[in-house]
Amino acid sequence: MPPILIATDVHKQYEKGSVRINALQGVSLEVQHGEFLSIVGRSGSGKSTLLNLVGGLDTVSSGSIFIKKKDLARMKRSELALHRRKTVGMIFQSFNLISSRTARENVELAMAFGNVRRKERKKRAEALLASIGLSERMDHLPSELSGGEAQRVAIARALSNRPDILLADEPTGNLDSATSAEILELLSDLNRRQNVTVIMITHDKVSAQSVSHRILEFLDGRVIRETRTRRRA
Repeated sequence: MPPILIATDVHKQYEKGSVRINALQGVSLEVQHGEFLSIVGRSGSGKSTLLNLVGGLDTVSSGSIFIKKKDLARMKRSELALHRRKTVGMIFQSFNLISSRTARENVELAMAFGNVRRKERKKRAEALLASIGLSERMDHLPSELSGGEAQRVAIARALSNRPDILLADEPTGNLDSATSAEILELLSDLNRRQNVTVIMITHDKVSAQSVSHRILEFLDGRVIRETRTRRRA
């Protein structure tokens, strides 16, 4: 099976006043179906920039990113919107839940944008929340949830439209160490059981080694090191 993602010589520049910032400088990589890939590096190394490009939130300055044999650089705005709804699911450090909606409603809303029928939205949302241990919390507002529970809701939301790739941007950044371990184990379990491809951004290389098949280290917009782990199958 060919890689689900192929990035070739990706560059990304930003203009900040009269200064040009080279966020990515010739990044090339491949990601296999069902792989758990972690990208580590200090702030400003370019790892979140790459995730935004893969997620269709931004576009490359040069180079190419093919996902399922489709070039994101050639996609129209409407095609990128469909890519964000169907091909990738995104998990953020700050959860990004709607405060006035319950856990179930937050998950359902993502499917509404994905044109899933109302009856199916409720059924799928409840099944997803139950599968990650939130059967008793699905009618609670985000303010009534712990940080770990809120991030689990965000994971359920990201999975709701059955994406091919799960993109996790510092998913444990706002959590304590015990809860962080639980979230990482949940992501690893989803990767194993459902064969969902996971690309995770993190500062924590030690934790990444326990859940990832492979780790890429970024520095100054470049991949400086690749490590294959001994994660159990």
